[in-house]
Amino acid sequence: MAKETGLGWTTLSCDNAAGTPVVIKNDVTNFDFSTPYAPIVVTGVDKFAEERIAGLVDFSGTLNIIFNSAAGGGHSVFSGDLRVVRTLSMTVSAKSLPNEVLLTDYKLTRGTDGSFKGQVPFVLADGTVPTWA
Repeated sequence: MAKETGLGWTTLSCDNAAGTPVVIKNDVTNFDFSTPYAPIVVTGVDKFAEERIAGLVDFSGTLNIIFNSAAGGGHSVFSGDLRVVRTLSMTVSAKSLPNEVLLTDYKLTRGTDGSFKGQVPFVLADGTVPTWA
């Protein structure tokens, strides 16, 4: 198994509010995501330390963006109804991680340097376990 960089994402798209996938990789400067399991404490009274098992899995993260109001730009995706479930698709090195997500905010900041950037947090929406393919 080769070690690789995070350069050259082949797919980074998100559905707009109408459900149409839009390529957003040119507007995203960086992002983070995680797929944590919720630990369930199952410690019996016979133990002197915590005992846990893996519970529900989640998927969440944040897209950091540059404001782009062009047709088909990030603003057209993130300014729509955030209550709509979206497909967020990611592919790097032929490994894909598509998930149904809710975008929970569209926070824009005008920096002192004149930049106009945003953050778009997302969370898992449909109860499907995040799976790399």
